[in-house]
Amino acid sequence: MRAVIYARYSSESQRAASIEDQLEICRRYVARMGWQVTGTYDDAAMSGSSKFRPGFQRLLADAEARRFDVVVCEALDRLSRKLADTADFHDRLSFYGVRLHATNIGEITPIHVGVMGMMAQAYISDLRDKTRRGQLGRARAGKIPGGLAYGYEVVPPAPGEDGAGTRRIIPDEAEIVRRIFRDYAAGKSARTIARELNAEQIAGPGGREWGDTTIRGQVERGTGILNNTLYIGRLSWNRCSYVKDPATGKRLARPNPPEQWETVEVPELRIIADDVWEAARARQTETKFQMGRDEGGNALNRAHRRQFLLSGLLRCGICGGAMTIMAKDRYGCSTHRRKGTCANGSTISRQRIEARVLGALKEKMVTPDLVEEFIRTFEEEVNKAGQERVKREQRVRDRLGEIERSIKRIIRVIEDGGYVRSMTDQLRSLEAEQDSLNAELDSFSAPAPAARLHPNAAAIYREKVANLAESLNAPEIKLEAAEILRTLIEKVIVTPDPDGPDGVAAELYGDLAEILVLASEPGDLKRRVRGEQTKNPQRTDVRGGVLSVVAGTRNRRHHYSDVTL
Repeated sequence: MRAVIYARYSSESQRAASIEDQLEICRRYVARMGWQVTGTYDDAAMSGSSKFRPGFQRLLADAEARRFDVVVCEALDRLSRKLADTADFHDRLSFYGVRLHATNIGEITPIHVGVMGMMAQAYISDLRDKTRRGQLGRARAGKIPGGLAYGYEVVPPAPGEDGAGTRRIIPDEAEIVRRIFRDYAAGKSARTIARELNAEQIAGPGGREWGDTTIRGQVERGTGILNNTLYIGRLSWNRCSYVKDPATGKRLARPNPPEQWETVEVPELRIIADDVWEAARARQTETKFQMGRDEGGNALNRAHRRQFLLSGLLRCGICGGAMTIMAKDRYGCSTHRRKGTCANGSTISRQRIEARVLGALKEKMVTPDLVEEFIRTFEEEVNKAGQERVKREQRVRDRLGEIERSIKRIIRVIEDGGYVRSMTDQLRSLEAEQDSLNAELDSFSAPAPAARLHPNAAAIYREKVANLAESLNAPEIKLEAAEILRTLIEKVIVTPDPDGPDGVAAELYGDLAEILVLASEPGDLKRRVRGEQTKNPQRTDVRGGVLSVVAGTRNRRHHYSDVTL
């Protein structure tokens, strides 16, 4: 039996040695059962209330691939603390023919899943309620139940006292807070204030650089320097509730209605005078209306922001920050604009950077040699796949014959009175493998789909690629086509270059870059399909702009340098 071990400890315990302790206990259990450990999976400092954990997801993927026969964990709550996730995991393993064991119980059955899963989920719910109760008690006592706000420091508790949540003012940081409020009330924008603070090398919260969002935050949630009521000596707790999206596992904030807020006066923590606070709030309200309404008073945020072909994919070559739309259809460095800490003031129009990517794709993918090489390689691989299918089917039939003979031998021994307990495990393992192979054999009964290229495939392909830009903008496929192309692009790094086209140099990373690199040397396409090493392609030129290509960064570390497309 091929056994794998899963271990996890939550962020609450923060004990890294827990992983090794769990692995050791599980190894001893596997040894007692006479199995062989073929792999381990772990998630350190991650809550079991979410299934979106790297180790757990790898475990699921490998179970689907039938890479082991049994999963072993210390206890069922190590796998998950949500009943639905535990039940789903058990159902998947049962379907894959994989058994589940816990060292404190043994083999996990549906009854264990129902009872133990319910207990694990109840524990999380109870822990959450007790945590909130403790936070409420601290807030009512005038202590901070949350994180450390800028301008304050933690007061160490006296011996024998519970001083958790006690804060005191840091004079230097308090003066920066007063400056921010004065400047904002006087008419400076949050972005301008952030840039000035960064230019003076004044560290922001946590020692980080200042950003406009750090200052303005969100009014509804009470975040940001300008919205923190602690600066006027008023502690506001429970303004937001935090929930996890079951589809993604991401933690989301939801503003609570004002009647659920807990407000306590803490005058000893006041930094801002009431008149300055009110002036800043008044300007926030005025600015919000100006920016959020049109001339008729209609909300401007009813429509989502436009999503372009390269939205979210452009990166500044100097600071590594995002390149976003700055003015009408022009990309620029957001760090340069928001913080002023990056020297990259160059911009490029959306149409030009998209044309450089699509232009390179059109020019390189339409060469006759490449089309002929693709057709030739495609036909070879289709034939090879058909041969492999026949060989695999025969191997499956041979193995099924061996399993059937082994089962018959065990049954004969049992009938002759030679039964031992280990025979039960062996029979289960053989039957599980038999079911899996029979399912695979059934898939061979259906004829393989015919894979043929159109007689005029080359001409049709050249026509489609030549009309690439028009095809991407066709209303019926525009969104889908753009999204597919975006999945092939990892990032595009844009760096100022006075001598380059449009005043910037652009480097393309990702699968699309590798496609373009291979297109530069059609012979490399065939070698790559066969798993052979490819050579570094030579420089080529493409009309419409210059785009350097760096391929292989997503799954491999091959760096194709000095390639111009």
